[in-house]
Amino acid sequence: MTDDELMGLAIDEARAAADREPADVPIGALVVGSDGEVLATAGNRREADEDPTAHAEILALRRAAAATGRWNLTGCTLVVTLEPCTMCAGAIVLARTERVVVGAMDPKAGAAGSLYDLVREPRLNHRVELTTGVREQECGDLLRDFFRSRRKR
Repeated sequence: MTDDELMGLAIDEARAAADREPADVPIGALVVGSDGEVLATAGNRREADEDPTAHAEILALRRAAAATGRWNLTGCTLVVTLEPCTMCAGAIVLARTERVVVGAMDPKAGAAGSLYDLVREPRLNHRVELTTGVREQECGDLLRDFFRSRRKR
């Protein structure tokens, strides 16, 4: 599958997060193995699980580790609709994720090139290949529409 097609699956996860009750911020993620197989998918579950760490990226990394039977995700790609925060960027590096594909960037809290660049920090023991802007408008619109509807309430 192409990055564009994979981002479509992540967008589906983001939409599902927003449609659930209680609704979560629409962020979706998935992990793809080196053979191209989708190992895990997830959407944000902070509200649903009442867990501040239940970000889509963290959940997808946990599920991929369970699916492979190893914490080390060398050779894997993480696809996510919004640029990872510092917590998620740290987990991506610690999991030895090979590559990250990002939809929309997050200039207020992003840690994969915007506010920080933890995933490519040369002082860390692992650096991640980064692709940004995949279906950026669509990913950004999901978030803008979600927060716009929240403000109207």
